[in-house]
Amino acid sequence: MASGFAGTSALADIRIGATVSETGPAAFLGDPEARTLRLLVEKINAAGGVNGEQLKLFLYDDGGDPNKARTFATRLVEDDEVQAIIGGTTTGTSMSIIPIAEEAEIPFISLAGAIEIIDPVKEWVFKTPHTDRMACEKIFADMKKQGYTKIGLISGTDGFGASMRKQCLDVVGGYGIEVVGDESYGPQDADMTPQLTNLKGKPGIQAILNPGFGQGPSIVTRNYAQLGIRLPLYQSHGVASDGFIALAGKDAAEGVRLPGTALLVAGLLPDGDPQKPVVTAYIEDYKGSHGTAPTTFGGYAHDALRIYVDAVKRAGSAEPAAVRDAIEATSGLVGTTGVVTYSPKDHLGLDLSAFRLLEIRNGSWALAE
Repeated sequence: MASGFAGTSALADIRIGATVSETGPAAFLGDPEARTLRLLVEKINAAGGVNGEQLKLFLYDDGGDPNKARTFATRLVEDDEVQAIIGGTTTGTSMSIIPIAEEAEIPFISLAGAIEIIDPVKEWVFKTPHTDRMACEKIFADMKKQGYTKIGLISGTDGFGASMRKQCLDVVGGYGIEVVGDESYGPQDADMTPQLTNLKGKPGIQAILNPGFGQGPSIVTRNYAQLGIRLPLYQSHGVASDGFIALAGKDAAEGVRLPGTALLVAGLLPDGDPQKPVVTAYIEDYKGSHGTAPTTFGGYAHDALRIYVDAVKRAGSAEPAAVRDAIEATSGLVGTTGVVTYSPKDHLGLDLSAFRLLEIRNGSWALAE
């Protein structure tokens, strides 16, 4: 289902397409993305639009289904005649949108994590979240700092979990860490006790990492506590939200470490941090509209729209090729996820400094470093 939103103009000049997982198993990601896009479009239009032109948002809910995302992306291009697409809440939906955007030659800014989205670089494709490879590197850097040399993996078999597992296995050796146990679970699994029991029994194991997103990591965390496993537990950036703590339970989640964004710890950032005013303003706007704080995932949509609008301003028009070139020339744009600098060889634009290593303490987020 789609919703057209034109702000103060019935015939908007700049047509932005979006397909996100507003409902379905990835709704905890896609719902705040959809809310954020609507909120920012309204705010931008109320302030006069972009280069004097209004934005019109064509937003579809793909429910996390890659086939629906492909269908909606085609509709956005052929029927709605959009000039750019934002979305692809999940890796699977993003990968299905890519060929549509590439063939139509319009910019696509993905909101999903897998490195495959932008590696190898695709001319019309960019993204805002950190990659799963970067998450692995941030986690392993901390494990090395803690002196861990033998760890276990328990990964989801969904697109995100499988991709992050692959990336972690690819880089782990560079940190002097050995994976002594490697387990997995399906998206519908409701009990990971057998896999965790296997990992717990591995000789010399010092910590466990769970690449995954959705409900799986919450179940892993609860089962971890139920089994009385005392090893440090690391999760992925795919669960960097208050919803994860709520699902896992405050006590079970205590001490869990994961890489996340400045958005989760806005109040803990020093005044000189360049991201502080950006994340603070977004939080205030979102709370004012929805009564709750935004999530990391809403922040991905926030940054995507800001990147697009900034590029349109610099290009002087919404013509797709000119905007694509302007997006690729983005430099030093401060977002909720980090400071973005794209290049012809880098359509992510973030480095490891954009990740904050977080720890759950007393049911809330704290800086772990």
